[in-house]
Amino acid sequence: MRVVTTAQPLDVQPTPLALLLLGREADPKSERGVECPGDLPAPSDPDLVERARAAKAKLGDKVFVLGHHYQRDEVIEFADVTGDSFKLARDAAARPDAEYIVFCGVHFMAESADILTGDDQQVVLPDLAAGCSMADMATAEQVAECWDQLTEAGVAEQVVPVSYMNSSADIKAFTGKHGGTICTSSNAKRALDWAFAQGDPATSKVLFLPDQHLGRNTAVRDLGMSLDDCVVYNPHKPNGGLTVEQLRAAKMILWRGHCSVHGRFSLESVNDVRARIPDVNVLVHPECKHEVVAAADQVGSTEYIIKALEAAPRGSKWAIGTELNLVRRLANRFAAEDKEIVFLDKTVCFCSTMNRIDLPHLVWALESLAAGKVVNRIEVDKETESFARLALERMLALP
Repeated sequence: MRVVTTAQPLDVQPTPLALLLLGREADPKSERGVECPGDLPAPSDPDLVERARAAKAKLGDKVFVLGHHYQRDEVIEFADVTGDSFKLARDAAARPDAEYIVFCGVHFMAESADILTGDDQQVVLPDLAAGCSMADMATAEQVAECWDQLTEAGVAEQVVPVSYMNSSADIKAFTGKHGGTICTSSNAKRALDWAFAQGDPATSKVLFLPDQHLGRNTAVRDLGMSLDDCVVYNPHKPNGGLTVEQLRAAKMILWRGHCSVHGRFSLESVNDVRARIPDVNVLVHPECKHEVVAAADQVGSTEYIIKALEAAPRGSKWAIGTELNLVRRLANRFAAEDKEIVFLDKTVCFCSTMNRIDLPHLVWALESLAAGKVVNRIEVDKETESFARLALERMLALP
């Protein structure tokens, strides 16, 4: 017998947070994905440390472990090299004898490593859920539609795509196929200079993918453009939310993407830390919003941040606008030199997808490889790899 019950409506008023999660409200001061309450995940079981050591020792020279700067210390401990995404991909390519490349980073980084390494090498990502929200904000279908609209507006022939390293292999391949180049946060100015030199400087344009903030900051701070020279293409709006006239007038067509960590920092964060810590130096990553970059004392890539703190005088004070794992590691490293290093925002904010690569996942990947089983292999198809490699080679040839 089937019993049917009739639910009675509950007199419950949804909270603002519930409405926000349901998509019925919006926070105008926040970009998607920048909320990060709470603290870092708890450290993994210490017993796993010995298992990781044993598996890595068994594999010997057959495995090469890469650790991105934003990884937790328990993972970095087992990395053969550490660095930013492009440095790690190049380090992998420089180790042709390593049969397995275990990339402790996110998906697009492992793709880049697969593109740059040999066919006989296998790239493994310990957790396939370790993606990148920024990279996911530009899909191949969306970018192809954008290019069609640029063509219809009569400006595609004047546009050179420049894609940030933090993009999928598909986007890198699109860039290579359309005569563009890849850039990092360190060489973005050189990449833009190169792109504008490919045509008539008076009419040349750049389609910058997928991080609008790095594109805008580089154009305005380094190339002397105005904010009016930049427009934002929103793939979720008809025609990108732009008119034909706007596309024709713009020099920088910025994709509406951003980093969920660096998008967290605000001008209020800068003002607050200056009020709390006299004589503090504010150092931020160029993926931060333009108003944050404009208010900072120094701006630079992850490697720039590390070198700046290495060169900083004893007793200096720094507020760093980048991922929390790296900031904490640097604070501990330079504590003996009396350098005060704090996170720019008062709210804890780490890269949640990067932190999916924890010690349990790393142990599983290493033990599987030691047992002769390849798991979570990242493999880019040959056509995509060919055009993506072309875009990367253009970057390597930048003057």
